[in-house]
Amino acid sequence: MLQCARRRLSLRVLGRESRAPAALVPQCGRRRAPLARGGVVPGRCVASDRSGAPGAGPLPSARRLRAVRALCSGSPREGAGAESEEPVAAAASRVAGSPAAAASLAAPGQALRSRRRRAWEGALSPLERVSRLLPEALLSEEIRDIRRAEQGETRQGSSESSDSHPLPLPAAGGTPPAQLQRDADDPPVVDTQNTSSKDGTFQAGDLILAEFRRKTYTEFKHMRNLSAVGKLNSNWGAISHLEIIGKLPGQMFRTSSGFQFLIRRPALEDFVVLMKRGPTISYPKDINAMLLLMDINQGDTVVETGSGSGGMSLFLSRAVGPRGRVISYEIRKDHHAVAKKNYRRWRDAWEIGHAEEWPDNVDFINKDILTAAEDMKSITFDAVALDMLNPQIALPVVYPNLKQGGVCAVYLANITQVIDLLEGIRTCNLSLLCERIIEVAHKDWLVLPAKRKDGRLAPRVEPQQIVDEEPQPKEGEELPIQDQAVVGESDDVESLSDYVEPHGSVPYIARPYPWQAGHTAFLIKLRKYKVAYPDTSPDGSC
Repeated sequence: MLQCARRRLSLRVLGRESRAPAALVPQCGRRRAPLARGGVVPGRCVASDRSGAPGAGPLPSARRLRAVRALCSGSPREGAGAESEEPVAAAASRVAGSPAAAASLAAPGQALRSRRRRAWEGALSPLERVSRLLPEALLSEEIRDIRRAEQGETRQGSSESSDSHPLPLPAAGGTPPAQLQRDADDPPVVDTQNTSSKDGTFQAGDLILAEFRRKTYTEFKHMRNLSAVGKLNSNWGAISHLEIIGKLPGQMFRTSSGFQFLIRRPALEDFVVLMKRGPTISYPKDINAMLLLMDINQGDTVVETGSGSGGMSLFLSRAVGPRGRVISYEIRKDHHAVAKKNYRRWRDAWEIGHAEEWPDNVDFINKDILTAAEDMKSITFDAVALDMLNPQIALPVVYPNLKQGGVCAVYLANITQVIDLLEGIRTCNLSLLCERIIEVAHKDWLVLPAKRKDGRLAPRVEPQQIVDEEPQPKEGEELPIQDQAVVGESDDVESLSDYVEPHGSVPYIARPYPWQAGHTAFLIKLRKYKVAYPDTSPDGSC
């Protein structure tokens, strides 16, 4: 009761003196002020404005000043606050006389709001806090760029604020400053073993391949060049080219409809299948088999009859390399233009996405092969590739310039064409040995975990092992020596062929796809030979 009465008396005195305009003093650390001469006052106290001259109307009285000193002092409640009145009064007068303190006291709510805003702006979102904990190797490329940019701005701001560059303090158990300085002075080490020329990001003009897979098969596959204003449109949504430019290949991009597309650079096999066609193309499975039949190496010279859409020319260009040469003849002008355009498109896209250039080693000639005998007199071919309706009429032209032991590979669609080819070789009496006639067939298989009808994975059922019963001797009888040896031998065999536990608990199913690629072509391998003895020449049959 006595304490409450003293508090009401103090509040009455303070209210009598606080009719003049006064500013609030910031809240002290204690909930209540200690007991002083003026009585007990609440945790919040008031003070006058910046002028502290005694006797002025707006200034606090002596009792109010004692109340302020008692409130802001850290003395105990036993009345020891009077011993520290002088230093507290001097500090209060200095703080009240500063302009910055007066401005802060005049608008405490505004200062609090500004501090809260600065704290809100500097705070990190939950996703950013989690990303700070992850190693840089697991982050995406755009997150790495943002983090490097923030670190660069921080370093630039610190260098502008101070002229000196103190060494960073090491963390607990970290690297000492001297070692950090040596590491900063050393040049960065580039890992050339893991660096590849195909790791470049997508750029404008680059060739991309978009794939959309649904369950076990590819439902959408599209190839096109990137541009700054283009879009990749499909029945499953659109993707802007600007979202792809600057990203690494092999990433999943979400369309406007929510589907995920895999964007990557096309391989040569993909380009040949999806490029613009003139005539029917030679499929990559047949082209690769023809390259094996011809045994082409780096630096070889190969002649091709029937450029078509340019697919075979691209594979031959890669096979012979920069030191080799490919001469491609095409009788039709439109096919010749399509082949040159596809070859140029592939080379331009290759130069954008790779460090090395694609070799420019293909000569496209719009001319009939039957009239090109004079052009090929001074050239010796290591191999010949024929892709035309009647290859037997072109064999007498290319045969003289084919090297001894060289291979001529022929691409034919029908078996009747194969018969006409062999008959033409026999009637022309050409020293060409038919070594092989093959048909390349690929079978696609489906291998995936087994599932129940409700969509859940089926459990693995362990096979039941049948254990042979060992012969048990009757009472008073013993096993023969041979039977004992056989029983011991069977035990050793079983110990060597113990059952191996599977890696997983889910069974798999494996079966061919219901749809398969059918027949495409017959490939004939002809080898040029020289008769050493007249009676040892082959008959030319395969």
